[in-house]
Amino acid sequence: MDKTRKPKQERSRKTVEAIVEAGFIFISREGKDTLTTTKVADIAGVSVGTLYEYFSNKEEILDAMYARFSEDVVVMLKEVTPEVIRKTPDEGILHILHQLRELLSRNNKRYLHCAALLSQHLPDHHVAPLRKVLATLSLQYLTRNPEYIHLPNLPVMNYIMTHGGIAALVHQLGSDDPAVSFDELSQGLATMARHMIEGSMRDARAGT
Repeated sequence: MDKTRKPKQERSRKTVEAIVEAGFIFISREGKDTLTTTKVADIAGVSVGTLYEYFSNKEEILDAMYARFSEDVVVMLKEVTPEVIRKTPDEGILHILHQLRELLSRNNKRYLHCAALLSQHLPDHHVAPLRKVLATLSLQYLTRNPEYIHLPNLPVMNYIMTHGGIAALVHQLGSDDPAVSFDELSQGLATMARHMIEGSMRDARAGT
């Protein structure tokens, strides 16, 4: 972001935090289309002039929101990696899904209320850190569990579970009357992954 003043001091950092939080609050109430710097400043409890010391326009506020979400997911994935790599694939997926639910539910479900915006419009430069940490997790998992290294469709399975699984989780958690419970959904995704891996391993053995 090309801000007039960088938030180096504690007070400045708190002001930026309040503005970013206000962006999440506004979108959870009214959506992205009517977002303005004036409305965000009002929720944050700062003047518009103060807001412009840190953000030139609403697009920079949105970018800071995307960055915050990406950073929090990256931190979560790094924290769970040591435990995930010690689990079976389906148990590891279950663990990640439960931690993701906890993350989405923090701060009065701040991220969950903005899930559509975050999942559909996350800029590529904020997606890149997520891809990197997932690649690292996958590499560490395969290093510890070399029996899965030669699965022919591992990248495809990883893509399906990462994107499809998260989308299904967000939809389930955001629904007032979900068709299935969270436990049913997460267990179903984990079971699907296990079946995909087992089938792929059978195919690989049959081809040798």
